[in-house]
Amino acid sequence: MIFLVVIAFILIAAVTIYQYSEQNRDYHAERMERKEDQIKQSIDLTLQKTTYPVTTENLPNIFKDDIYEIALVQNINFNIYDLKGQLLKSSRPRFEVDSISKFMDPDILNRLETSTTKRIVELKTVAGFKYQASYTFITDNKFKPIGILNLPYFEDSSFNDKELREILIRLTGAYLLVLLLAIVLAYFISIYITRPLQTISDRLNQTNIAKRNEKIILKNPSEEMGKLIASYNAMIDELEISAAKLAKGEREQAWREMAKQVAHEIKNPLTPMRLGVQSFERKFDPTDPDIANKVAEYSKTLIQQIDTLSNIASAFSSFAQMPAQQNETLNVVNIVKLAVDIFNENYIEFSSEEKEIVSVLDRTQLIRVVTNLVKNAIQAVSGQEIPRVLVTVSKEKDWVCIRICDNGVGIREEVKDRIFEPKFTTKNSGMGLGLGMVKNIVETYRGSIEFESHPDTGTIFTVKFPIASN
Repeated sequence: MIFLVVIAFILIAAVTIYQYSEQNRDYHAERMERKEDQIKQSIDLTLQKTTYPVTTENLPNIFKDDIYEIALVQNINFNIYDLKGQLLKSSRPRFEVDSISKFMDPDILNRLETSTTKRIVELKTVAGFKYQASYTFITDNKFKPIGILNLPYFEDSSFNDKELREILIRLTGAYLLVLLLAIVLAYFISIYITRPLQTISDRLNQTNIAKRNEKIILKNPSEEMGKLIASYNAMIDELEISAAKLAKGEREQAWREMAKQVAHEIKNPLTPMRLGVQSFERKFDPTDPDIANKVAEYSKTLIQQIDTLSNIASAFSSFAQMPAQQNETLNVVNIVKLAVDIFNENYIEFSSEEKEIVSVLDRTQLIRVVTNLVKNAIQAVSGQEIPRVLVTVSKEKDWVCIRICDNGVGIREEVKDRIFEPKFTTKNSGMGLGLGMVKNIVETYRGSIEFESHPDTGTIFTVKFPIASN
């Protein structure tokens, strides 16, 4: 709207200026013709009254005094040339006559003689001012040319220029008012148009497949907005249906995967238990003098397999149970040292430059994180000649950092991206749930876990928790 108003103002101003220019040009052309006709009429009247023979040679005598009277009556000066272009008489004062060319331009004389209208108009410049000069023949009573009338016409456009300025000023004032109204109107119209769009944009940004999304309800929306809102609400309905189906499918898939994993892990100890029972059944001999030792060995094997089943159940239970935030204010240094002291291996070292670093965590879950990482480190260094595991606690800006370093076999490059995935393991035994559980615990308390590893060099796990604010 503002652009259209500005363009309209520019166009109307341009048309107005052009119209005034054309009108001014036409006015002066017509005025010059009128003056020329009036002077010619006065010249004809003088020629009729004169007692001199009407010839070219007598023109200076005929208009000796009358030329000034005609110029005074018509309020314009003029010159009279002979047919060869020589100045004969001028109505101007003497000092001005001296500045007038005594001879007409030969080109003008030639054009006048060949003109069908016997009249030409030239645009000339004198002392920096532009003016028009008309040339036409003076004829006797028999219409025979006896001289040339030269009428210099200076355009006085001051009145038209003043009128044009006043019109442009009024036009500018009117359009400034219209422009101001257009700005105000455009502002409110844009608010009216964009408010529903902003509402829809906000709802689109808030749309989340993981939660229930509210529909958009607007009173008296425009037809276009109504269609857009209806499409959005229909999309929300379809999204809820799709989310429900997806959640159901994900739950079913998760249960299927869990069932497969549980079945696989349970079958591992059941197979040796079955074989052991079958073997014991075939070889059982009550009269065997070594029967007591065989029964004890058989019972020990069964108990080991039963413990394995129990560990499997505990691991799945621990992984499924998300840690709840207890908001305990703990000295992380003491808790980590307590977790490290559980292990009896003499190659495990603990170090901390700080005596106290306070964070809000759950004691049990923190111990679980440290023990799982230390267990992994112990398994990684089991084949080393000089095994070493170092656990450190330090303070870095607003974080407490727990690092578990080992000089074990390291983690292969191709499995680094999967190290925190549930059920993924590089070991011959185990279910691959430990690091997944650790990651869940750490992220629950707004922390992070990272690792750096090189094959045959060792691995460094870094766990960070936010330090409690004072």
